[in-house]
Amino acid sequence: MAQIMADQSGKSTDVGTATVRQAKKKRSKRKKGVSVSNKGTTGSGKRVGIREIARQAGVSVATVSMVLNNNPKITEATRQKVNKVIERVGYRPNRLAQSLSGRYTRVISILMPTLRHAMADPYFGELISGICDRAARLGHKVMLEHAKPDFIRERRHIELFERRFVDGVLCIGFNDRHAFMKDFVENDHPMVVVNNMFPQWGLDHVVCDYRSGAEQVMTYLQQLGHRKIGLVHGAPEVYTAREIIEVFKRRMSIASNEFEDSWMADGRFTEEHGAEATAKLLEAHPDMTAIFASNDKMALGAIHYANRHGRSVPNDLSIVGFDDIQYTAFVNPTLTTVHLPLYELGVLACERLVERIRGKSERVREVLPTHLVLRESTSLAASFSPGVG
Repeated sequence: MAQIMADQSGKSTDVGTATVRQAKKKRSKRKKGVSVSNKGTTGSGKRVGIREIARQAGVSVATVSMVLNNNPKITEATRQKVNKVIERVGYRPNRLAQSLSGRYTRVISILMPTLRHAMADPYFGELISGICDRAARLGHKVMLEHAKPDFIRERRHIELFERRFVDGVLCIGFNDRHAFMKDFVENDHPMVVVNNMFPQWGLDHVVCDYRSGAEQVMTYLQQLGHRKIGLVHGAPEVYTAREIIEVFKRRMSIASNEFEDSWMADGRFTEEHGAEATAKLLEAHPDMTAIFASNDKMALGAIHYANRHGRSVPNDLSIVGFDDIQYTAFVNPTLTTVHLPLYELGVLACERLVERIRGKSERVREVLPTHLVLRESTSLAASFSPGVG
């Protein structure tokens, strides 16, 4: 599995202590007559190098090298044959030597802003799991960096490349206020934005289709007879949050021939502020019959507020979320929401970044589809009868 190395200062974690322990173990084993190496061994204890791997697999040394470096020219059958030998003899390539002597470090960085409890958030957890799992299969390590103000001020995000700490960067959780993002383009460094877009700077990105997801929610709620719908939205400086706002405004304007800003409230992507935003909406519009929250955490905050203030969900108030994080299928009532393929998006982001690093693609602009998941938190509007507008 890929390794994540980070500390709160945004610098890589010192692994010297672990190295010393390993060295002591090796010296202890040598005293007992045990041969220790980062290479594999034969049954007799003889070290096995890349030439022996090639001989046992019946291929050339160059072919083994290409397998170790995940060269796409190698067929799957050859790859499996070589990997079986590598696994059997326990061969471990020296990645440090490869990175020092070659063009690549085989390390990528996940760069994130300093967010409260981000690593405990299932949204970020799904994305990072996908990245790390795919990076491991591609033979890369993963380093986590936090973009604190001093980190950016000292241009350490560019130093990552200039000092050859990493080959590329995946950026998660940033918004339009983080103007340093354009530095990657200006310096021509491989970087992919994960689940957001920055068209003003032309940054590479992989993202879920938020616009389509919002359209599906609005169509479904209106089919259920809801006309008085409120939106609990995220920060407008996030492009994907603006997409949801734009869809909501357009669909409500068409249905009502007007639009009121009081139909929307900022939930700041959290449960607590989602509850506060719901309170604001229902105080301004007591006859509101549905809440559309642009992430699941805000939707859960909305359910919490409704339950505490005598609103039955979904009989009095239908609530829809956006993300489909795992526990939304286990709350009461279970949450109707838009499924975002976050793990798959992490996998794709890692693949596209490695392709950019290797020069196989010049631009990355990919959108993954989303779909509505129907559960128990939505129902017909109380005043709606099928067949009546």
